[in-house]
Amino acid sequence: MDLSIRLEKIISMIDECDAIADIGTDHGYIPINLIEKSICKKVIAADINIGPLEKADKNIKAASLDNIETRLGPGLNIIKKGEVNVVIIAGMGGNLIRDIINENKDIFDSLDYAILQPVQNPEILRKYLYENDYKVIKEDLVIDENIFYEIMKVEKSKSIIESDPIYYEIPRELILNNHPLIREYIESKISYNENVINYIKSESISSMNRKKELKIKIDKLKELLQCL
Repeated sequence: MDLSIRLEKIISMIDECDAIADIGTDHGYIPINLIEKSICKKVIAADINIGPLEKADKNIKAASLDNIETRLGPGLNIIKKGEVNVVIIAGMGGNLIRDIINENKDIFDSLDYAILQPVQNPEILRKYLYENDYKVIKEDLVIDENIFYEIMKVEKSKSIIESDPIYYEIPRELILNNHPLIREYIESKISYNENVINYIKSESISSMNRKKELKIKIDKLKELLQCL
């Protein structure tokens, strides 16, 4: 089974484990690969929608695997505390991932670690993690079909809150490690924010304040580029 670059990177960040839950499993590609590569002994593949779960069931049966269990339901509600030692929450917005964690913090806090991959608003998720005593122990960045994806490996541990919000948007670790995609990523953020400014036509006070905020962010992003 050929996986996307994004899914391959997620799998590469997972250590051998006894049991793992894939929240928002979609077609079940990650659980199937985790079992086939003997990375995990048992996988719970969960999704809030019946359609994707039926597709996952079909793919799991086609692979002749009996140690993947599918469950229908939202977020971490489908597992009990201590049932798995790792969780993957990928392919959804940073706001939603934050809400999933917040709804069942006792379960999330009991994990060895979690792999989180927001498709939008990674800065909102990262800010929440740092402010709630979660440590990002590993980060990576991939570009898949011309879209950037941040991937975080997170554990429950006291962490230093970033003094500058720009590092919630552009991970400090990726800058310090001179990640091969970091320059292109920062440039894409600059371009995006410039486009937003150009899109704002209103001259209301709120619109002017929004433009000012975006210009400050662009200046900080350009400063980061100069440090590379």
